[in-house]
Amino acid sequence: MVELESGERVSYDKLLIATGGRNRRFPIPGLDLRCVYDLRTVDDCDRIRAESTSGRSAVVVGMGFIGSEVAASLRQLGVEVVAVERDPVPLRRVLGEEVGRVMAGIHRDHGATLIFDDTVAAFEGEGGRVERVRTGHGRLIECDFVVMGLGIEPVTELLADTGAEIDNGIVVDEYCRTGVEGIYAAGDVANHYHPVFDRRIRVEHWQNAVKHGPAAARSMLGKGEPYDEIPWFWSDQYDYNLQDAGYHTEWDELVVRGSLEERNFVAFYRKGGRVLAAVAVNRGRDLRRTMRLIKAQRPVDTTKLRDPDVDLRTLVEAADAR
Repeated sequence: MVELESGERVSYDKLLIATGGRNRRFPIPGLDLRCVYDLRTVDDCDRIRAESTSGRSAVVVGMGFIGSEVAASLRQLGVEVVAVERDPVPLRRVLGEEVGRVMAGIHRDHGATLIFDDTVAAFEGEGGRVERVRTGHGRLIECDFVVMGLGIEPVTELLADTGAEIDNGIVVDEYCRTGVEGIYAAGDVANHYHPVFDRRIRVEHWQNAVKHGPAAARSMLGKGEPYDEIPWFWSDQYDYNLQDAGYHTEWDELVVRGSLEERNFVAFYRKGGRVLAAVAVNRGRDLRRTMRLIKAQRPVDTTKLRDPDVDLRTLVEAADAR
């Protein structure tokens, strides 16, 4: 039985939870000052866009994908940008330090000021409006507005008393099933078992949200198959298109095809000779071909993987044939 806010109760045979995530809110003094913005909704976007006129100044907090894209967009609108990131490079947890340094160089070349290995200690201002940011290392950064990009947290409260396992989201199997009969979860909120990577993963990207829901629906109808889509997403920053596929939290080898220095490459994240993930800058076609290598989860020859004269399709066919 599901109880609505109105008090009405609705019975069900099967229930799908797709509550997604909410922006993380940290207990930072001054967080409620005016012109400290999150980016989650169209209204958020409209408010930030209204602030973003040439010559104004902004602090972007966090250099994950949201923060990096916001910083790039603001710079292209003529806004002076200072970004504060606790890691030593943008996107370190996803891309690692080598590729992260490439992205840092792109932002600096476009005029963004990047502050790494630091955090925000407080937002300050008079009259209820933010005017400066104080960092953990004591820097004071004057600004007209702030955009927060510190990630999301899964919205799991609905299942708090149901017996469903909650661990970095709602834990489900490859059929989107929780441990409670009749209850399923999909999308950003679901920490789902992935048969290709042989582990649970929680994916916050558009492609997963689009495909995971229909997979859950098929399971609820008794027609389900193991959900094994390879996670994929893209990010446009300035004139660079970054695409990422696969899933990894650690790797023992980074193999680069192309040139990090020229910012035109595919980087393959490998463990035990297998490609777990890949990121491409301005090489979307190569990235799409790599997705089959990731799904095959078979060892790939390093020399051929690195060699731009070896067609990735031949490596895919060899992996599929094994």
